[in-house]
Amino acid sequence: MTAEYKVHGDVAVITMNNPPVNGLGYSTRVGITDGLAKAIADDSVKSIIITGAGRAFSGGADIKEFGTSKAVAEPNLLSVILALEASPKPTIAAMHSVAMGGGLELALGCSYRICAPGTSIALPEVKLGLIPGAGGTMRLPRVLGVETALNMIVSGEPVKSELLAQQPGQKLFDKMASSAESLAEEALAYARSVADARPLPLVRNLPCKHPQGDAYFQFARNMVKGMAKNFPAPVKCVDQVENATKMKFDDGMTAEREIFTNLMLTPESRALRHLFVAERAASKIPDVPEDTPQRDIKSVAVIGAGTMGGGISMNFLNAGIPVKVLEMKQEALDKGLGIIRKNYESQVKRGKLKQDKYEQRMALLSTTLDYNDLKDADLVIEAVFEEMGVKQKVFEKLDEVMKPGAILASNTSTLDVNKIASFTKRPQDVVGLHFFSPANVMKLLEVVRGAKTGKDVMATVMTVGKKIKKTAVVSGVCDGFIGNRMIEQYSRQAGFLLDEGATPAQVDRAVEKFGFAMGPFRMGDLAGNDIGWAIRKRRAEERPNLLYSRTADKLCELGRFGQKTGAGWYDYKEGKRDAIPSDLVVKMIEDHRKELGITPRKISDEEIVQRLVFALVNEAAHILEEGIASKASDIDMVYITGYGFPMHRGGPMLYADQVGLFNVVQAMKRFQQNPRDDAKFWEPAPLLARLAADGKTFN
Repeated sequence: MTAEYKVHGDVAVITMNNPPVNGLGYSTRVGITDGLAKAIADDSVKSIIITGAGRAFSGGADIKEFGTSKAVAEPNLLSVILALEASPKPTIAAMHSVAMGGGLELALGCSYRICAPGTSIALPEVKLGLIPGAGGTMRLPRVLGVETALNMIVSGEPVKSELLAQQPGQKLFDKMASSAESLAEEALAYARSVADARPLPLVRNLPCKHPQGDAYFQFARNMVKGMAKNFPAPVKCVDQVENATKMKFDDGMTAEREIFTNLMLTPESRALRHLFVAERAASKIPDVPEDTPQRDIKSVAVIGAGTMGGGISMNFLNAGIPVKVLEMKQEALDKGLGIIRKNYESQVKRGKLKQDKYEQRMALLSTTLDYNDLKDADLVIEAVFEEMGVKQKVFEKLDEVMKPGAILASNTSTLDVNKIASFTKRPQDVVGLHFFSPANVMKLLEVVRGAKTGKDVMATVMTVGKKIKKTAVVSGVCDGFIGNRMIEQYSRQAGFLLDEGATPAQVDRAVEKFGFAMGPFRMGDLAGNDIGWAIRKRRAEERPNLLYSRTADKLCELGRFGQKTGAGWYDYKEGKRDAIPSDLVVKMIEDHRKELGITPRKISDEEIVQRLVFALVNEAAHILEEGIASKASDIDMVYITGYGFPMHRGGPMLYADQVGLFNVVQAMKRFQQNPRDDAKFWEPAPLLARLAADGKTFN
């Protein structure tokens, strides 16, 4: 049983105990209803407290039971709440730390609620593509008012209990405890004070109205539609809170359940639930036990004060970890320091950062021109030019000066981490930490595990990733790791599409309509087309048989490197980022087709999307087969958090699963027949072919 029952004189206390957040799994629900029945049957018990052990009252549904029969087995959460409402003795929810989702709905089913300060209160179901499904939409507006409740339900964001307690007319909390430590004692006293009160108050009996109902809900609907265009759940939240104001309580509960069930079947909800589980799964490394001892990271050194070095430094400063930045020249240090300052000052100006916090962060930052000054750092991250010879010099120097046990990390985006580790006498301490630009904004951190990287190093850097608020995903060593290895195939397809008849604007439009934040050509202009050019030159030596369209090279030969030069695939006006289609580029592409003797054809948006996305999927299947990624959901996390893949589609692997792997393979066989494409690449990866033949999926 994951709920404990104890009697303190005339008060029974039912304590949910299902770590880490007292999820309302089957055995917890049984524990609550059994405890309730026991307390009701015991004549000496006058009132009943429900609370949570450890660090939460309850975080809601138990994610371990998602999609299993246990999630809906009786007593389900609705039945537990009905049992609380039917109790002839007062029930008191003693809330603390976290009361979210089903946990908050459970508390709203009690007669009374006492809450510790600092408790995070939320109905976050919308983040899983759902609406609250156990009365949250019906009860929260009754205790907080329609507008506050709707804002919480539509955003899913937590609000601190003391803020809600200050709301005029709120009925969510009957009493605020003076502290978390005194909650248990104050709850017992409160339970005794209401033991004889009758009739017992029920949230369902409170009124629920909005003075300008129709106009307010129409306004809310319009706002939400504009902000959540790819997701049905936020608009359904508005519909259902409107139902709460217009329907009888039981009819509103039926409507809530119907909407909840229908949303559960949508691909958008499946995608969000998949990503919710995938994010937690990414932090687990199959052969690194959770109790692996970790190294202490109290200070960090960063080599290089350029764009990446500065952004990387900010992540650690934001987490309160001191950073020392090394450069070769004072002016490079001054410039890098200036950019960090400017970034923080702009946050202060926008009200995103308080002045004192900015000063605290800058006080943690120091600089040096001497490697010896880094010797005591616990973790050093190299962010220098992406060239093996440069990396070699840096790592040989670090090997010489860094203290034993320091972790030596490279921010390389494509280079061989094993080779980098071989430049030291301590390969077990070397790891890849590939940050994405801008490093202080992008969530993704690819953690590249070398052949000799220690398990304690892996455990430590995964924890560090969490501390600096990154989604850390483990990759093995290969050219480009997970993300850049896949994006190369995507970019190759984009080039072939230009050769065959598409324009950059058409390709970008099709991909952005599919839901990508940015199409491949706008992305190239933002990142700098010269970066891809350098990789293609290296490829020409290493893999001379790899086919590419020559258009991207021709563009770079014209000096059109993107936004930084004011011209790339598109033209740019000074100081603006708007991509303006370029007649010069279109002519360059047309001339190139003539040179190749290609008659352009009309290419559909569907073909554009399939070729780009399935190119990602096929390369990813090779990556899984080779063990570079340990699970398909890790690849989805890389693409959602680092490459702007549409969140409502759940990542390339889940999207392929939803299309059906048989259909993906059939499309790839069609692409193999295209004489202008790379037929060899479109041979389905063995893993993909096997799964499709067996009717299975990646996830």
